[in-house]
Amino acid sequence: MGTMSRISSRIGGIAPSATLAVDATAKAMRAEGQDVVGFGAGEPDFPTPDHIVAAAEKACREPRMHRYTPAGGLPELRQAIAEKTARDSGVTVSASQVLVTNGGKQAVYEAFATLLDPGDEVLLPAPYWTTYPESIRLAGGVPVDVVTGPEAGYRVTVEQLEAARTERTKVLLFNSPSNPTGAVHTPEEIREIGRWAEQAGIWVLADEIYEHLVYGEARFASILAEVPGLAERCVIVNGVAKTYAMTGWRVGWLIGPADVTAAAANLQSHATSNVANVSQIAALAAVTGPLDAVAEMRVAFDRRRLTMHGMLTQIPGVSCPLPEGAFYCYPSLQGVLGRTLRGRTPTTSAELCQLILEEAGVAIVPGEAFGTPGFARLSYALGDEDLAKGVGRLSDLLAEAV
Repeated sequence: MGTMSRISSRIGGIAPSATLAVDATAKAMRAEGQDVVGFGAGEPDFPTPDHIVAAAEKACREPRMHRYTPAGGLPELRQAIAEKTARDSGVTVSASQVLVTNGGKQAVYEAFATLLDPGDEVLLPAPYWTTYPESIRLAGGVPVDVVTGPEAGYRVTVEQLEAARTERTKVLLFNSPSNPTGAVHTPEEIREIGRWAEQAGIWVLADEIYEHLVYGEARFASILAEVPGLAERCVIVNGVAKTYAMTGWRVGWLIGPADVTAAAANLQSHATSNVANVSQIAALAAVTGPLDAVAEMRVAFDRRRLTMHGMLTQIPGVSCPLPEGAFYCYPSLQGVLGRTLRGRTPTTSAELCQLILEEAGVAIVPGEAFGTPGFARLSYALGDEDLAKGVGRLSDLLAEAV
């Protein structure tokens, strides 16, 4: 018995969330009185709109909201999400195909748990959101990185996907607009990828959480709207977090073929049961209400995107494609690595980001967290003054590199 590990290998093998870790370090430094500019967390810096908060306040007083409700979600919310999906994604689904989850993360986790058997492979375009590979591994699956670079605007091609496909490939994870890169695939590219998946007979898990955050000429397209033939092998995950500045309310959803949704709902009935009813009523007000809040955020994010990108590209050794969606820049720091800064010579982006945090009081997330070392993610979902101050400090520090 003495050789048994205290922590299971399945859970012990999970990497902690690097984005949350960077955010926690920055907050700890602030608590000690240090002036830290945090580019770590991926959340809008706006309050949740008033009409959504008011709906939640009202729900607190309703006795029916004090009780268990169906594990798969309030029927009126599932219906509203189906209608919202038709409106925003151009995809027609029934309420029974919708499962309401505790945020987008649970939707991703449950989708993989429902689809994957041990050894099944998932094609994972990199840079990827830090949670994807962990969710895949927890389900017994094998993440297969398909690495895209800044010269391609971080957009994956059918040729790359086909080269990575094996007889064990079961799912393609597709995220556009992308976290961490801000890349947005064109509708034509999405159609080509969707048709490839359809012909290859593999599933697509499409993460559409940033659907409303696109800028300039870019526009969002849902892979299922572009390739309706994928309907029986496509799962869409989404949520209210980014569109309505509701990261803390924890409401997401999964949409899929009836058998997948029913199986995932069964899992959820044992794992967490229903999402908090007050949060579900808030989400109902969000998805049935206007998109004014996100339109307002988009104006601010677009301005910050251009400011951050412009400042980053002026820094010697730093290069960065212009992001077209979400609220992140994903610069390459490779031109700075191996140079000496304040008596230290960082050789990895993880070391460089630690140095930047300690020496400049600027928190950014190293590319190691996203599957591409040598890069970093900076969120521009923070106030304009802080953004300019933080990138300015970064610029001043990196200018010293010899």
